[in-house]
Amino acid sequence: MKLNNKRTILVGLAFLSICAFWQMYDNVIPLILRKTFQLNETLVGTIMAADNVLALFLLPIFGQISDRTDTRIGKRMPFIIGGTFAAIILLNILPILDNSYAAAASTGKIVVFVILLGILLVAMGTYRSPAVALMPDVTPKPLRSKANAIINLMGALGGAFILLASKLLYPQSKVEGLAHVNYQPLFIIVAVIMLIAVIALKLTIDEPKLVKENKELEEKHPEWNLAEDDGSGNEVLPPEVKKSMGFLLASIALWFIGYNGVTTWWTNYVDQVMGQGLGGAATCLMVATVGAIVSYIPIGIIASRIGRKKTIKIGIVLLAACFALGYVLTTTSDHITIIMFIVFALVGFAWAAINVNSLPMVVEMCKGSDIGKFTGYYYTASMAAQVVTPIVAGTLMRSISYKVLFPYAAIFVALAFVTMSFVKHGDAKAEAKKGLEAFEDMDD
Repeated sequence: MKLNNKRTILVGLAFLSICAFWQMYDNVIPLILRKTFQLNETLVGTIMAADNVLALFLLPIFGQISDRTDTRIGKRMPFIIGGTFAAIILLNILPILDNSYAAAASTGKIVVFVILLGILLVAMGTYRSPAVALMPDVTPKPLRSKANAIINLMGALGGAFILLASKLLYPQSKVEGLAHVNYQPLFIIVAVIMLIAVIALKLTIDEPKLVKENKELEEKHPEWNLAEDDGSGNEVLPPEVKKSMGFLLASIALWFIGYNGVTTWWTNYVDQVMGQGLGGAATCLMVATVGAIVSYIPIGIIASRIGRKKTIKIGIVLLAACFALGYVLTTTSDHITIIMFIVFALVGFAWAAINVNSLPMVVEMCKGSDIGKFTGYYYTASMAAQVVTPIVAGTLMRSISYKVLFPYAAIFVALAFVTMSFVKHGDAKAEAKKGLEAFEDMDD
C-alpha cells in the first residue's frame, strides 16, 4: 500500500488557503482592534475568541452536513468552493473599513467592521471541516499520519508565505512611528492565494471517484474499523474506545489552550514586552513555521515507526519546555536573539509532532461515513479551547502582566501530557520496511 503524494499535496491546497487566512487573521486583526479602534486587551481577546465560538457550533454541524451531502462534484467540494469565494469577498472589505476609521473615526465603522468580521468567520466555518475531512475521505487509515504530515506541510507553507509577506511589507523600519498602518496589500495577497488554491483543487481532484476507490479498499480491510454493530444496523464505539476518545479530545483542548494563547497574543506581546513591531514578531513565527515545515515529513515517518501516541507525547514535552524557555528569553532581552530563533524552530518541530498525529488518531476511531462528524469532534475540542484562551490570557496579561503569557501556555501544554497517557486507541503503526521496500511509500 502506497501513499499518493501528488494527490495528497493537491488535496492539501484547501488547507493551505485556510492556514494563509488564519495566519493573517491572528497576526493583523488584534493589531487593528487594539491600535486602530483602541480597544483594551479583554475586548480584543473577546472578539478574537468569536471565531472559535462560531467554529464550536459550525464545524461539527457542517462536518456532519457534508457527510450526508451528495452532489455531482462530491460531498466536500461544494462547501470548500462556496465558503472560499464568500470569504474572499468579505475579507477585502475589512482593511477598507480600517483605513476609513483611521482617517475619520466613528462608532458606526467599528460596528460594521465587527459585523462583517463575524460574517467572514461564518463563511470560513462552513468549509473548514469539509476541507479537512477530504484527506481521510481519500486516504486509507494506515497512511493517514503520513498524509496528514503532507497536509500540514501545505498549511505551513500557506502560513509561511503570509509571514514572509508581512515581514517584507511591514518591517520595523517602515512602521515605526506611523500613526496608522495600511494592511490592505496583505489582505489582497491572502485573497489571491485562496482563489488560486481553490481553483487548482477543483481542477485536479475528482472527489467522487477518489472517495469511491478508498471506500472499496476499506471494505476489503474490516479490521481497520474500531466501531461495532449495536444490533440494529448502526455502528457505535465500544466503551473503551469512547474513553480513549474522551481523553484524546481533552488533550487536544489542553494543548490548544497553551499554543493558541501564544499565537493569538504574540504580536501584541512582542510589542509590549520587547518593543518590536509586526515585522519582528512575524520573523519569529516564520522561524517556527519553517521548523514545522521541515519536520512534517520526518514526523510522519517517525510516527509510522514508533506510533502516533509516543510521537505526540514527545512533542508535548518539547513544546512545554520551549514555552518555559520563551518566558526567560523574552523577559531578559529587548530584541530578538539567535537563541530565540532556535527555540521557535523547536516549537515548530514540537507542534508538528502533535498536529500531524492528533487528527488521524481521532478519525482512526470512526467508520468512513462518519469522517466529517469526527473531524467536527476534533474541531469542537480545539475550538472550545480557542474560545477560552484568548479571553483568559488577555485578561491575565491585563490584570497581572504581559509576562504571564508563556508560563500560562507551558502549564496547559504540560497538562495535556497527563490526559494523553490515558489514550489507548487510534494508534495505528505500520510495520517498518527494510531496504528498497522503504521507498515504496513515496510516489513520484
